[in-house]
Amino acid sequence: MTTTVCLTFDFDGVAIWLSTFKQVSPTPLSRGEYGANVGMPRLLDVLKRREVPATFFVPAHTATSYPDLVKQVVTDGHEVACHGFLHESPVNLELAEERELLAKSIKVLQDVTGVRPQGYRSPAWDLSPNTIPLLEEFELRYDSSMMSNDFELFYARTGDVLTEEGFKKGPESSVVEFPVAWELDDYPYFQFMVKPMNTGNRLPSDVYKYWAAEFDAARAQNGVFTLTCHPEIIGRGPRIKMLEELIEYMQSFDDVVFSTMINAVPLINK
Repeated sequence: MTTTVCLTFDFDGVAIWLSTFKQVSPTPLSRGEYGANVGMPRLLDVLKRREVPATFFVPAHTATSYPDLVKQVVTDGHEVACHGFLHESPVNLELAEERELLAKSIKVLQDVTGVRPQGYRSPAWDLSPNTIPLLEEFELRYDSSMMSNDFELFYARTGDVLTEEGFKKGPESSVVEFPVAWELDDYPYFQFMVKPMNTGNRLPSDVYKYWAAEFDAARAQNGVFTLTCHPEIIGRGPRIKMLEELIEYMQSFDDVVFSTMINAVPLINK
């Protein structure tokens, strides 16, 4: 039995400031630039040095803004997957608009990298009622946006019905879900900004202890450990050092393998 580690990175670039945060003055945008100019090279260097593959969720806007970096991700043996067109939330999108943005995102990523993406992560870690059916329509094989498990893959459902009288589950789709958790995301621990207010200023050593404990729990049940980080956040010096130490710790076990998400999809059938 083995434990699978899926290291994932949301390379938002400057798209998140234009769409989600709606702050386009020079200083906010420079935080997105930091992720591309400093965070990504450091991150790719660590992954190459530790010889581990990873999955990068990339908005189409980031791929067209930083094509050489996104190409380098694929050249280095990592996976590039969809993360919206402009890091937009799908929750309030009409079906036609969500379909169009997904189609455009897939095309842009394929045009830039030469590889058609096979996975998706919502920029908001939230989905519309149409998202999973659209992923099926475009033959994407997995999603990584939901939280109803911790270390076990499952098939995303469609058509759930929630009323005051009760909760009725819909049928399973063909889309494999890699569950996520805010506890396994660098954003709440480290992101500090005034609008919107985020006050994360945790010590990397404290976060290391928490993530290592979560990994130990995943290993105890031979599960899939999914970590979510952002180059502009994890890329700062003490944090990237902590991430490499965590990778080194996980590599110390003979029953642990590192995988891109697309290569881990078959684990659901084992």
